[in-house]
Amino acid sequence: MVPLAITFLVTALLYASVGFGGGSTYTALLALAEVDYRVLPLLSLACNLVVVAGSTVRFARARVTPWGRALLLTAIAAPAAFLGGLTPIAKQGFLALLGTSLLFTALTMMLPVAKRPEGEGERGRVARYAPLAALPLGYISGLVGIGGGIFLAPLLHLVRWDSARAIAATASLFILVNSLFGLAGQVLKGGEGRFAAAVDLGLPLLIAVAIGGQIGSLLALRYLPQRWIRWGTGVLTAFVGGRLLLNL
Repeated sequence: MVPLAITFLVTALLYASVGFGGGSTYTALLALAEVDYRVLPLLSLACNLVVVAGSTVRFARARVTPWGRALLLTAIAAPAAFLGGLTPIAKQGFLALLGTSLLFTALTMMLPVAKRPEGEGERGRVARYAPLAALPLGYISGLVGIGGGIFLAPLLHLVRWDSARAIAATASLFILVNSLFGLAGQVLKGGEGRFAAAVDLGLPLLIAVAIGGQIGSLLALRYLPQRWIRWGTGVLTAFVGGRLLLNL
């Protein structure tokens, strides 16, 4: 448990430093540790909540969250995340989907982030269609135990949806709400027994990600360049995703 908790701390540190929760990597690490795959989303989504809750509040206090459009994306995704949490899935399908998601996540982390020029008129023409992506992202979030923000943010950058800070704030809110709704669906699907198993295993991991998340936020604000952090996170995610797919 101690090595796993340390790995969770490092993962939370890296992801929090770039504004994400790390749910996909938590799930893969637990799978590699041979934890019951049906418990994995419960733990990963709970860890997501711990990591992104603070960043969501910080963005709100800084008044950079575009509440109207951010809440629209979240409102579309949240019911789908709940349905994803309720959906039964076989172990092989779960692990294959998770591994593929991790490799795609690694790619998005290592791609350069496009910045929107200042001014409302510079927003991309297709940005208005961004809510169409919220539904499938929400469903995948609940199904495999991720927040979905890691997929949403690159898409919003690509279509020049808003400024980099506004997109980070939106992704943080998106992860928080999707994780909450996905967790609710997973709890209803698994029943009391599976929830109790997650609680027994999860407390040290939750403490680890809480510490890692705070350290990550501090490093991002004061010390390390964002590009270095994104590349480090991408390499870690690609390694874990590749290991997971090779073990199928």
